[in-house]
Amino acid sequence: MRSRSDAARWLPFLRWPRPSPALLRSEMLAGLTVGLMVVPQGVAYAALAGMPLVTGIYASLLPALVAVLFSASTRLSVGPTALSCLVIQASLTGLAMPGSAQWVALAAWLALLSGALQLLLGLARCGWLLNLVSAPVLMAFTQAAALLIIGSQIGPLLGRGTDGQVDVAALALGLGALLLLVLARRWWPKFPTILVVVLASAAISAGMGLEARGTAVVGALPGGLPALGWPPLPTTGQLQALLVPSLVIALISFLETASSAQIDHADRHSIWDQDQDLIGQGLGKIAAGLSTGFPTSASFSRSALNLYAGARSGWATLFSVLVLALSLWAAMPLLRPVPQSVLAAVVLVAVVGLVQPLAFVRLWRLSRAEAVIAVLSFAATLASAPALHLGVGLGLGLSLAWSLWQRLHPRVVEVGLHADGSLRDRVQWKLPALAPHTLALRMDAALDFTSSAFLERCVADHLGAAPGTHTLCLFAQSINRIDATGLAALQRLSTQCRHGGVGLHLAGLKRPVEEALQRAGLLDGLQLHRTEAQACARLRAQGQSGLG
Repeated sequence: MRSRSDAARWLPFLRWPRPSPALLRSEMLAGLTVGLMVVPQGVAYAALAGMPLVTGIYASLLPALVAVLFSASTRLSVGPTALSCLVIQASLTGLAMPGSAQWVALAAWLALLSGALQLLLGLARCGWLLNLVSAPVLMAFTQAAALLIIGSQIGPLLGRGTDGQVDVAALALGLGALLLLVLARRWWPKFPTILVVVLASAAISAGMGLEARGTAVVGALPGGLPALGWPPLPTTGQLQALLVPSLVIALISFLETASSAQIDHADRHSIWDQDQDLIGQGLGKIAAGLSTGFPTSASFSRSALNLYAGARSGWATLFSVLVLALSLWAAMPLLRPVPQSVLAAVVLVAVVGLVQPLAFVRLWRLSRAEAVIAVLSFAATLASAPALHLGVGLGLGLSLAWSLWQRLHPRVVEVGLHADGSLRDRVQWKLPALAPHTLALRMDAALDFTSSAFLERCVADHLGAAPGTHTLCLFAQSINRIDATGLAALQRLSTQCRHGGVGLHLAGLKRPVEEALQRAGLLDGLQLHRTEAQACARLRAQGQSGLG
């Protein structure tokens, strides 16, 4: 039993439920529902990435199969996503011609590099590193990227060719498809509307002979499964140009995965193993690079549809992959007459919901500093296109700088006894001093190299403003950690108080902090109080007796 448990740690599919007729029926229905959605959506996303259209289906075959076998979140739909495809298109611009063999090879290397990075992070159990990107920065980048995607699809939606003329027939079909998809998304979310709309547009296009009239259509797509093998090696310069985009793709992809995985595990009342999902997603990308694909990710919309359709395990993805494999043999001729304006409508419907201007307003009410960071990240992403990683980089840098500034300037307040018996900010609540000739301070932060200098400065300022102070009490219950710099600062503070005739009290020390003080030999000369109540009683007694 233990050997199976150990094997399941590295092979998560061993934990899948045993197939039964009832389970397979529900999984087959969910897989069919998602698979029918992936075919037209994958083709549309491939166009967004500048890839040959059939590669959108390739990227949903072997990558999805490998990812579900090795991921902890087994109900996520892995394949092309709008954000990842936009980054691919932006990253490869200037390195090759869209749709060319060199473009396809570089996209495969993007998948291999970003997948290898995710795999290494997962094996090293370093999924926590991805938490460095704050929610406001991710929100800003997502909205800016959504606007860029929308802008990139306006031309195809209008059926605009190289001469700049609008194709009226293509425009009508594109707008009609857009309207139907928007309505269906609201009223019939479970129905495979995308597939129906795409096939209907194909029939209309074929009946009107739009391809012969010059309308941009999908065109002939090769049938059969993708070939496996290493893509041609890039040059040193190309490889260097792919490194940063690979990092950005790995980051964005996993944050997309996180948004879906958290919903999946909340529904199952289980704990999310982000490191195992990093491994699964990384292996999925590597599989994409080896099967004529491009970087994949977990699609929020398709994953939500998978859950809505009743998927209970990874068996649903296996059925979805089977549907896609069969479509490569039978459905490719059906897609040939589909106008590319309809594919643009498919992409627009997928991303238009990402544009949420009110999110900035809500963020402003919560934190003005983070709202400013989000706005700057949003503007930088738009201004730096196609180098989208600059927007993420700026947001990451600003977030870390803001976090560091907060740690360098922790909250240090003078406290007084509130009527409810708690210690609160004396200035804010207009409370009397805790005791005569007593200064009672509380710092809501760890006492380490970032905060110790600020605490010393605050103590000096308070003592300077109250020269008759006999007693200084530091309520330390909120100090959960102390380092060597903090110990040195506390030693200096103790020496200064002793020379100035001020008694130094510490109240509510946590055990790890007290042990650190004991190892440093700083407990001698300090007056310790186990609880805040004990400290308040002792300080009042000293104040009444005039002792320091």
